[in-house]
Amino acid sequence: MSKSFNYIKYLILFLLLSLQSKAQKVELFNHISNEVITIPSKVLNEERQIYIHVPKQDSANPNKTFPVLYLLDGENHFHILSAYIDYLSHYEIIPPMMVVGIISKDRRKDLTPTNSTIDYFGKVDSIYKTSGGNEHFFQFIKSELMPYIERNYKAGSYKLFAGHSFGGITTINCMFTHPDMFDAYIAISPSLWWDNKYILKLAESKLTKLADLNKTIFYSTANEGINEPDSFHSDVLKFDSLIANRTPKGLLHKYKCYPEESHMSEPIVAYYDALRFIYQDWKPSLKK
Repeated sequence: MSKSFNYIKYLILFLLLSLQSKAQKVELFNHISNEVITIPSKVLNEERQIYIHVPKQDSANPNKTFPVLYLLDGENHFHILSAYIDYLSHYEIIPPMMVVGIISKDRRKDLTPTNSTIDYFGKVDSIYKTSGGNEHFFQFIKSELMPYIERNYKAGSYKLFAGHSFGGITTINCMFTHPDMFDAYIAISPSLWWDNKYILKLAESKLTKLADLNKTIFYSTANEGINEPDSFHSDVLKFDSLIANRTPKGLLHKYKCYPEESHMSEPIVAYYDALRFIYQDWKPSLKK
């Protein structure tokens, strides 16, 4: 009797576990297809490694093109953004898009607008001796990287430019100096302290002269000197004030502060919010 009871008990347990296993077996939403390529750049006089995320192509619409997000510091944030985009696009919150992660051999060179050896604390630091390469970097993106992406992938016309810290001032600098290159900009904790607040002065000058700027920009700070008079936080507040008081026609903008995040944890939440802001009015096409 005892053996029979145990047999029945284990049989029922087996069946329950089997049913549970079948019930939990669902199709995964993610499809992250990543590639790593190397582009020989004549502009930069060096080879440049690029990470590429390609959305899943709709078999019913093989000619469909995708927005392209060009990401600075690709080695740090490429997989985060690719995962966000796959998840959000799977549930039709944002469109599927490509991510092009650009790797810098010398980010102080690529991601600064001017040559300066003065650090955040106002002291001379030789690590910045190669700084000031923004313009060459923009030419590389415009004349070499973008054409490569557009030749080899289903790249659409809508382009986004995203960066953190030095990458943040690079995206803002690009918006003001090469506004034809991108449609939307993301600047996470932009290093507006750089070179005696060069980008703040540029913003003030450009915003005074601009009649319209049909772009979208999201910018943010973390707990970087919130209670200090001269800090990452106060600089971005000044930038936000300039934008708010002199908003060119067509410019959509949003500032957000993350007081519970550090300079390095902030991108994890800020990039998500940036995507949601940029595509706040996006609607998927009606399904057949």
